[in-house]
Amino acid sequence: MSSPMAGSISDNSPSQVSGEQIGSQSSEKLVESSGSEELIAAVGTHGGEPETGFNPITGWGKSSEPLVQSTLFKRDSEANLIKDLATDYAISDDGLRWTVKIRNDVKFHDGTPLTAKDVAFTFNTAANASGGTDLSVLEKAIATDDYTVEFELNDPQTTFVNKLIAVGIVPEHAYNAETYGSNPIGSGPYRFVQWDKGQQVIFEANPDYYGQEPHFKKLTLIFMASDAAFAAAKAGQVDLAEIPASYAYQTVDGMKIVSLDSIDARGISFPMNPNTGEKTENGYAIGNNVTSDPAIRKALNIGIDRQALIDGALNGQGKEEFTGVDKLPWGNKEAIFEDGDIEEAKKILAEGGWKDTDGDGIVEKNGLKAEFTLTYPASAQERQALAVSVGEEAKKLGINIKVEGKSWDEIYTLCYSSPNVWGYGSLDPTDIYLRYYSKSYDPSTRNNVIMYNNSVVDNYLRTAMTSSDQDTAIKNWQLAAWDGTTGFSEKGDAPWLWMATINYVYIMDEDLDIGTPRIQPHGANIFGNILEWKRA
Repeated sequence: MSSPMAGSISDNSPSQVSGEQIGSQSSEKLVESSGSEELIAAVGTHGGEPETGFNPITGWGKSSEPLVQSTLFKRDSEANLIKDLATDYAISDDGLRWTVKIRNDVKFHDGTPLTAKDVAFTFNTAANASGGTDLSVLEKAIATDDYTVEFELNDPQTTFVNKLIAVGIVPEHAYNAETYGSNPIGSGPYRFVQWDKGQQVIFEANPDYYGQEPHFKKLTLIFMASDAAFAAAKAGQVDLAEIPASYAYQTVDGMKIVSLDSIDARGISFPMNPNTGEKTENGYAIGNNVTSDPAIRKALNIGIDRQALIDGALNGQGKEEFTGVDKLPWGNKEAIFEDGDIEEAKKILAEGGWKDTDGDGIVEKNGLKAEFTLTYPASAQERQALAVSVGEEAKKLGINIKVEGKSWDEIYTLCYSSPNVWGYGSLDPTDIYLRYYSKSYDPSTRNNVIMYNNSVVDNYLRTAMTSSDQDTAIKNWQLAAWDGTTGFSEKGDAPWLWMATINYVYIMDEDLDIGTPRIQPHGANIFGNILEWKRA
């Protein structure tokens, strides 16, 4: 995979559909396919039906193509930066001003020309909103003429380019925060037709689109759980469905199974501080007396057999993951280690003072049992399976893990004191910064929920975040994981237990040609290259 900042900027304008679209619906309400130019899909079980609708300001299309809206830039299947609305960009010497030129031939779906004022309005509105893309680095966006917009930053973050990919542009004249998500207007390859909440959303091809004309003139996305989606595919009611890993080896006449690698990693956060009674600003407990001990964290990292987790919990649909970013340009191969070593894990525990003195199979230290509760979002099948499997593996080490499924609202009150199974996967290294940089801790966003604090790692992260030279940036992202002495990987402080990147599994009509898919991020992006799709 090439660096997300590497390579020339191409002029092609691929478009994508978000992986954030699923709810529940009975099969009798499904629409029937009416021809080769219509696609009916049940996809996006990980993200769910967007609560606030198809609004980029509140997060629609954050990690995948918004479909209805255009973005300034996109990435191709090799992660290279390519142009969408933008025609060129420049960065000031101090890194605090980004100037972007945009196309002059783009219209919104209502026929109104798209100008730099719409771009500035979108970013300024998004920066002041909650729940969407983190734009805290943006001071303000200014339209200096009809087709030029300037972004003034408060910190010279070279990763800001990823924000220009993440936010779909909305029309200033037609934007209402309360109603836009239910009736969006954009300039993307598809126009919004209707949203039957809890059931489906329908899009149709935009005849005035400035890019490549899509083969599929109508897209109907059905909101349903993954098991029901598989049943609908078997019944011939949908052309494409995202399905659980447990169905990856099923055979269905007239359909094929496609399994896509992803950079979507599953990891367990370990609260780094002991529980001293301290609480967050919202009154939630901070710290864990077991996971704050590095011997516990290192023993679990070394002792857990990741391939066994993948073979069992994920039905073979995944790849081992050791740092959370192994597959990315800033992944550090020196931070990867041999796992599944039970004897080494037991040695680490013993040297750390953890011994089973009462013969109950659980090691203890100074009267404290090596046990804790591991939470996971109850709606996520693969996270439940991984949590249970980790608990079983941990027993071999003398560590007792109690597994509990919770709602996200509950998890957000517990994650400062209890380990949790999270999912991360982005082509934006800002994720690393927000996860490990000590000053990024923020209870309102769950950034650095474990309160990790390593000044050496902080220095690497700041250098990487602000360096205009991408080779230097990538090197420092790598050093933050492991520099030979310290880092956020298992070889250093081991603040997380990374387990696997998951595969996204789909069943689809055997005559459906989906071209070369984009790199699959957290939440998936199956429609990332929808303009390449056709019937064979």
